[in-house]
Amino acid sequence: MASYIQRRKFLATLGGAAAAWPLAAHSQGAPLPIVGYLAQGTPKGSAALVAAVRKGLSQVGLIEGKHFTAEFRSASNDADRLPGLATDLIQRRVAVIVTLGTVGAARAAKAATTQIPIVFTLGTDPVQVSLVTSLNHPGGNVTGISTMNLDLGSKWVELLHELLPAAKRFAVLANIANADSARSLITGTQKAALTIGLQIEFLFAGNEGEIDEALAGLGARSQALIIHPEVLFRQNREKLAALAIREKLPALYALREFAQAGGLMSYGSSFIEAHRQAGVYAGRILKGEKPGDLPVQRATKFDFVINLKTAKAISIEIPATLLARADEVIE
Repeated sequence: MASYIQRRKFLATLGGAAAAWPLAAHSQGAPLPIVGYLAQGTPKGSAALVAAVRKGLSQVGLIEGKHFTAEFRSASNDADRLPGLATDLIQRRVAVIVTLGTVGAARAAKAATTQIPIVFTLGTDPVQVSLVTSLNHPGGNVTGISTMNLDLGSKWVELLHELLPAAKRFAVLANIANADSARSLITGTQKAALTIGLQIEFLFAGNEGEIDEALAGLGARSQALIIHPEVLFRQNREKLAALAIREKLPALYALREFAQAGGLMSYGSSFIEAHRQAGVYAGRILKGEKPGDLPVQRATKFDFVINLKTAKAISIEIPATLLARADEVIE
């Protein structure tokens, strides 16, 4: 199993297993508790998320290397590896597991332990994907943060339709390896498309190479593109933005980082902020609170960003009504 474990070089790790009890219970000289990170994405793609969790931990007074150490496990976009990586974290006797951004990682952690606290971050309703039975009273050993971005499919269709009212053919790029989130996206966009008479083509990519294949020639048959808000595509946002510009396709994504990387538009809540909040929860758990008593937090603020440089590059004029509603315009 060790050959599959990717340890992030910039995480400070100390030898010895940490006892799985609250930080307050550790006496002087006892091993520091371990925060375990479980990521479906790559180490490089997860670095900003880990940094956000670390920031949340510091905001409740817990500093890595002084109050806790960390172990990072990455599936490098291979979801089948997640159960084994979750088991490895448990064998390291981590005090809490923070799963980074996917339902698959959260499910793998939950399946591996009913005792070690788990704090998830994901994009959909955790009740619907059976991670918790209640948002206000999760119970058990699992709680976390939802960006709710996967429930915005109909909103993305609406925004692109306002941009291109005469368009009839949209495309959606999804990662089928994240089946639950892909299903939410497909359901939301299909329902909205039927309402306004649009045709939707669904494209799938499970790794970086398949992204090129999926988008090759897309501009000749589709008039706009919606991109699944998930880890693989977040890690390749610059590539996706460049490919969409090459195909002269207006593209919309959930995360502000996509528009900042050259995507035309983004509408959604902050992935980074969700991970900061997860860090706060992990810190509260290390200090003795029970995860089942911490209500699942859901995003309530959604930002709309437009990149006018990209609009010019693909010869698209942004309607004044959209510009007026934008929270940020990149010029």
